[in-house]
Amino acid sequence: MGLRGEAAIVGCAQYKPEKYQTAPQMFHLEQAADLAGEALLDAGLSLGDIDGLVINGAHFHEASAFVPAIVAEYLGVKVNFAEVVDLGGTSAVAMIWRAAAAIELGLCSSVLCVLPQRMAPAGPDEDLAAAAKAMTYGAHSTTFGAPEAEFDIPYGHVGQNTGYAMIAQQYAYKFGYDTTAMAKIAVDQRYNAQANPEALFFGQSLTVDEVLASKLVADPLRILEIVMPVAGGAAVIVSSQSLARSCRHRPVLVRGCGERLSFKSPSYSHDMTTTPIAVAAKKAFDMSGLKPADMHMAQIYDCYTITVLLSLEDAGFCEKGQGMHFVREHDLTWKGDFPLNTHGGQLSFGQAGVAGGMSQVIEAVAQIRGDAGGRQLPVHDTAFVSGTGGVMSEQGVLILAGSN
Repeated sequence: MGLRGEAAIVGCAQYKPEKYQTAPQMFHLEQAADLAGEALLDAGLSLGDIDGLVINGAHFHEASAFVPAIVAEYLGVKVNFAEVVDLGGTSAVAMIWRAAAAIELGLCSSVLCVLPQRMAPAGPDEDLAAAAKAMTYGAHSTTFGAPEAEFDIPYGHVGQNTGYAMIAQQYAYKFGYDTTAMAKIAVDQRYNAQANPEALFFGQSLTVDEVLASKLVADPLRILEIVMPVAGGAAVIVSSQSLARSCRHRPVLVRGCGERLSFKSPSYSHDMTTTPIAVAAKKAFDMSGLKPADMHMAQIYDCYTITVLLSLEDAGFCEKGQGMHFVREHDLTWKGDFPLNTHGGQLSFGQAGVAGGMSQVIEAVAQIRGDAGGRQLPVHDTAFVSGTGGVMSEQGVLILAGSN
C-alpha cells in the first residue's frame, strides 16, 4: 500500500528570503493569493483547475480556525479536499504527500499547497514586539499545563538551540565529534548558495576556519551552523498525471513518502541520536522501489548542521556513527559526488519559518526539471527530500522523480 506515483508537482512559487525588518507588510491571505497566482502561472494552469487546498494553520495571521475555508473564500475556489498541517519544519513535505494521496484517491485533481510566512499587518490590539520577543525566546509550549512549560523551560531548556546542542553533545559522547567536518556541511552549502542569486547569503563566501571562529551559541553549535530566520513564503501545485501532461514543465512525480512523529521535546526521546527519519525514510524508499544509492541529489532539512548529519545516517546514506567520515569523504556541493542542498540549504538560502522546508522541495523540483541555472546537476532525475519539525521531533520524507 502507498503512493503509486500518479500525482506530480507541476508548479512552484517562492518569495526571495528577506530580513524581517525589510519585509513588506501583506496579510497572509494576500500572500496566499499572490503565491497561488505565481505557482499557477509557473504550471500553466488557472485558478479554476484548483479543487484541493492544503495550508499551515498554526501561523496564519487572519484566522485561528477554519483556515482552509477563509483561504478558499478569498481565492474564490471551491475545493473537494482541504487540510491543515501543523508539523513545523516538516509541514511542506507533509502537505505534498497528503495532496498526492488525495489525488490518487480521486478526491481532487489539483491541489494548492501554500505557506505564507512574511510578517502580516498588525491590528490595533496586537503587540508585534511581544510576538517578536516570544519568537526569540524560542519555546513553543509555554502555556500552563504543557509538559515543556513545567519541566523544560524553568531549567533553561527554552528552544531549538539548547535542544539541538543536547543532541550534538549526546552524539559526541557516543560516536565522537569532528568540528571541522560539521563546519564543512555549512561551507559546502554556502558554496551552493553562491550559484543561487535568490539565496540570502549570495555573494558571501564562507570557510571552515570562519565557521569554527564564529560565536559559540550552545556548545558545540556555533552561529554559522545555525539557520538564519527570514521572512518569505512558498507554494506548490500538485496535480494528477493527466492534468500534469498539459502543464508547462516536466512533471515531478511523488513516488514515495514517509512520516514519523516521536516526541515534542528531546527530553522525552529514548535515544536522541536516532531520529524519526529512520522510519520515515525506510517507508518512503520502500514505497518508491528506490534506494539511497539511486538518488541523484539530497535536499535535507538543515536547521542545524547536526540535523543534516543525523538525517544522512538515519536515512541510510551512511552507517550510524559514520556521518562525519561521510561528510569528509564526499563533496557536497552541486559540482560534487553527493549534491546536498544545492540551493544553499536553509543555512545559506534562509529559513522562512514553516515555509523553510518548501525551499528544499522547490529546489528538488527545479533540478529535476533542469531549471536550476548555474547550479544545474548533469544527472537530475531523482531526489530525496526531507523535513524536520521541532527538535528532531517530527520528520517526513519525499522521494521525487522526473516523469519520462
